[in-house]
Amino acid sequence: MPFPESDRVIYKINTLGKVICQLRFPPILIIDAEIPYEFQDRIRDAFPNYSEKREIRIEFPSDAKVKIPPDVLNQLAHSTGSNNYEFSSENGEWVINLTRTFISLSANNYRRWEEFVGKLVTPLDTLVDIYSPSHYSRVGLRYINIISRSALGLDDVDWNELLSPWILGVLGSKDIGSHVGDFESKYEINLSDNKSIVRLITQFVESIDSGELGYKIDSDFFNSSKTTIDDAMETLNYFNSRGSRLIRWCITDRLHEAMEPEAL
Repeated sequence: MPFPESDRVIYKINTLGKVICQLRFPPILIIDAEIPYEFQDRIRDAFPNYSEKREIRIEFPSDAKVKIPPDVLNQLAHSTGSNNYEFSSENGEWVINLTRTFISLSANNYRRWEEFVGKLVTPLDTLVDIYSPSHYSRVGLRYINIISRSALGLDDVDWNELLSPWILGVLGSKDIGSHVGDFESKYEINLSDNKSIVRLITQFVESIDSGELGYKIDSDFFNSSKTTIDDAMETLNYFNSRGSRLIRWCITDRLHEAMEPEAL
């Protein structure tokens, strides 16, 4: 606990829109100083496509009232930016991002954890071999589920028959639920290892194509304490197991069955 144990399954109708793993480390300036040609060469079989962009981060006091001239703003942006190197698979479903402070893997068509780890291992080992980060300052694993009732053949079913009451809030009210046009809830829940947190955000999202309102469950598991290089994968495995428990805790048996679970 938190989140009760549940059998591990793969859903034939998968509601996962995206899965992102990010590992942050103390700044390694050589990543910015030269193009990571050796890093690319080692992961190119799985991630043959390459692009590069400049991250810009400018922070001003929230009460600042002075307007910054555009030429000065451009100078500030140029001086504070960092390179973000992107390597993607041929079909674009898998993306590695590398900067001087983090490496990440994004999956746009997530199927199972073993496949995800298989895509992550080589880039992670390559990072350690070439750049030797001393440790990870943050380890994170984020699951973004978007539940579309039409995709599940449940168009006319109320949300309170598909989602657990503790995740529904006001939407679960028989009198008010059908009148809710928009909402967002956010919780930070401490995990049982006493050092990790899951930031849980739920909200309606509108489909660009159909205009249908879907229900998004965004669960961001992270540990911001110092993690050794060798312990990072154990932390990610822990987050994955809790992620499976969390989504089962959020949904009812009816939705679980509609997603067509297959036992592993």
